[in-house]
Order: sequence, then structure tokens, then C-alpha cells
Amino acid sequence: MTGSDTAPTRIDTSRPHPARVYDWWLGGKDNYPVDEELARGILAADGTAVRGARANRRFMHRAVLTAAEAGIRQFLDIGTGIPTGPNLHQVAQGAAPESRVVYADNDPVVLRHAEALLHGSQQGRTDYVHADVRDPGTILRLAGESLDLGRPVALSLVALTHYLSDDTDDVYGLLERYVSALAPGSLVILSQVTQDISPEGVARAADLFRRGGTPFHPRTHAEFSRFFTGLDLLDPGVVPVLAWRPGPEDAEALAEGAVPVYAGVARKP
Repeated sequence: MTGSDTAPTRIDTSRPHPARVYDWWLGGKDNYPVDEELARGILAADGTAVRGARANRRFMHRAVLTAAEAGIRQFLDIGTGIPTGPNLHQVAQGAAPESRVVYADNDPVVLRHAEALLHGSQQGRTDYVHADVRDPGTILRLAGESLDLGRPVALSLVALTHYLSDDTDDVYGLLERYVSALAPGSLVILSQVTQDISPEGVARAADLFRRGGTPFHPRTHAEFSRFFTGLDLLDPGVVPVLAWRPGPEDAEALAEGAVPVYAGVARKP
């Protein structure tokens, strides 16, 4: 198991955390009353929240399987969140048992569950890095202990960039630093909440997140597409998450209405 240079901070249950709010939406048990309160409030403001969380999860599964079928055997998942099966390593190693997976997150609750994440295949390897997405130097250095960054990697930031700002976090520059460290042929897997779909509900949800102390930055199609600058988008390009190579469950979910999330996968040339 990989670790960070500093000991993780204690679990703060006085403020909600996005990973724990997401866990509540997915029916998990690893959240606190403050997380449930925010999760319920956002669901009341935007009735697509639970369907969006589930759609995001299914997108991750399809994108990882796409990467594995393309021959990628290394995966770096940043903003891992609390384990909700099947996890990324289970999808990747189910398709290619020799796959190596590194998870990275800064939430101590996720660290507490890292042991569950590390039960990968015998042929492959699964590790966990306790570090913040805003510290690419640390994440890439520690991930490099398990992954060969000189070979293609599938970099996954699913439902993460909307918690990062253009200004204080320099989210576009941050992503460029990660992508620049990847070998040609690597894939970038992203999804992001948008105000283009259900604008009023997303605006109310964003306001609740911010009141709870969590920055929240929905992005337009053009703003989200900018993350893929210099990369080759895989079909069908940047689309609503339910439309990215949908499976039967996604077609059924779409009948209930769209969810305000964009998704895309691109290859580094």
C-alpha cells in the first residue's frame, strides 16, 4: 500500500464532504448526519442527484472497460470516493487480471476503507495514495511506485472537476500537469456537472454545496470540452453522461429524463 508523506488528518464530521454525500446518494453507510442533511437538501433542490450519481458510476464502469479493451493495463483514479462495488479495479482486473490500479483521495474516510480497495487480483496490483488532487507532484510520484508512467495509463477524474475552480485551483492547468506526465496512448476519463441541463436545479444544488463549505463549479459544454484540448476524443465525444456508449440501464434511466452531467474520454496522441 502506498501512502503520502504526511499522516492523514482526523475525520471532520462537522462539515459535509463530497465523497460522503455521494456515498449517501449511492445508498452507502459511510456518511455522517451532516452529509445526509446536505445530500437530502440537494436531492430536494435537484431531483436528478441520485440518478446522476448512479449514471456517473455506470459511466466509469464503461469507460474503464473501454480502456481495458484498448489494451491499457494501468489506471490512476483521482478522487476515488468511498468504495461502492464494483470498484474501478474490479472492472479493470475483471477484464484484464494483470491490471495495476492506483486510487488517490484526500478524505480520511476513504483512507479508512483503503484495505477494502486493495483486494485486487493476484496477477495485478491495487494501491492507494492519500493525497489531494491539487498536489499532482505527490500523487504522480507515489503512483509511480506502482505504475510505469512511461507506458499508457488511464487517468480517471470522474465527478471531480466541478469541485475545482478555474481561479484558485487553476483546474485547467492542473489537468494539463497530469496529462503532461502521461505517456502517449494514455486515456483521460472525465465527467462534470453542467448547468446546461436542468439549470435551475443545478443552481440550487450548487448554492447548497457552497453554503455547506464545498466549492462547486458547474461548467458548460464548451468549458468542459476545454479539458480535452490537445487530446483525441473517443466517440461519441463530449455528451451527456447517459449518452456515452450507453448500456441497457442507461437507456432505461434516460426514459426518466436527462441528468445534468457531461462525460468524455480522450486519448493522448
